[in-house]
Parts: sequence; structure tokens; C-alpha cells
Amino acid sequence: MVAVLGETTGHQTLIKLRDRMRNDPEGSTILLERPRIRLSTLDLSNMSALPDGTLGREYLRFLEENRVTPDTRAEVKFVDNEELAYVMQRYREVHDLLHTLLGMPTNMLGEVAVKWFEAAQTGLPMCILGAALGPLRLSVSRLQLLGQSLGLWALRNGGRARCVLSIYYERRWEQTLDELRHELNIEEPPVSLIASIKNSSSKSYYF
Repeated sequence: MVAVLGETTGHQTLIKLRDRMRNDPEGSTILLERPRIRLSTLDLSNMSALPDGTLGREYLRFLEENRVTPDTRAEVKFVDNEELAYVMQRYREVHDLLHTLLGMPTNMLGEVAVKWFEAAQTGLPMCILGAALGPLRLSVSRLQLLGQSLGLWALRNGGRARCVLSIYYERRWEQTLDELRHELNIEEPPVSLIASIKNSSSKSYYF
């Protein structure tokens, strides 16, 4: 139902995202070639051999530690325009890469922080709704952390960062996270939540 909501309420926003991608050399190449991030398209052996700190190695580590896979992303069904449907699909498949880039685990606080970043970055109604409702499920201490530092960081960086859909991640696995964050104008998070992965159930809360 969340996926359906995203597809049926985001038409105008998808047009704006598509236009942002068209106006970016790398983004326009993505629209032309339409790569997919699936297990069948990932060279897992090569990615696992990359040095720590590279995008490919850290993304694979994220998938392994959280027991998630890009194949769980639903196919777009309710966007009639083929190009806009791809933009929505790309957004879904980039979500876990954003967790990696932002250093956010899949616990509820991490998901809400990513959703705040996505809301500021994309303007998709689904993201805005998730950003608004997600905090209702947080404990008081985590809600304070979100309000005092993590949320402001997510909104600021989401609003100023280069369009995250315009990055051809599949050609950047060997790039370090630090280099890519600098290129995208994304600051490191004010607090580290990754350690909490090992102390939680590793359940992924997908919005």
C-alpha cells in the first residue's frame, strides 16, 4: 500500500525529478541506459574484494548485516509514463545506497533519518508522509536525538545535496564513501547509529 501511495501521489514530483536527471550529464545517461540495481546485476565477488570504505564494499556490508536485498523492491505498476516509472523504480533501488552513504542502519531511527533526507531531496509526497509519521514510532530519547541533531542534519543535507538519482552508482563501486559524500555535498552524520545494528533485530522498516 505504501508503494501504491507513492506511485499515485507523486506524478508532478516525478516530472521534476526526471527533469533534474535530464539536466545532469550522469543523470541523463542513467535515463538513457536505465540500469537496475538487482542481485542479478551486482558482481558480488568483485564487490566483496574491494577495500573497506569503498562504496561497493560498504553497500554489500550493509546488505549482509541487515539481511536485506535490492530484489525486495516492488516493481512500479501505477505510473503510466515509462520514463517516470523508471525514475520511481530508481528511487526505490537507490534507497539502500542512501542508507550506506548516510551511515544509517535499518532501525526505526535510521529509517526516519533517511526519510527526512529523501523528503528534502525529492519532495515525493510519500517521503514527506513517512517523514511526518515515522517519528510517532520513536522512543522519547530517540525522538530527542532526531529533533536536536539528526533530523536537522538530514533535512539540511537532503536539501543541498546533488540529486542522488543522478549518480551512476554501478560505475562507482571503487570510489570511497568519503569521496562520494564530498562530491554530493553530504556531511557525515552528527552521531553514529551503525553500532546499533548489532544490538537490534536487523529488521528493515521500509517506507
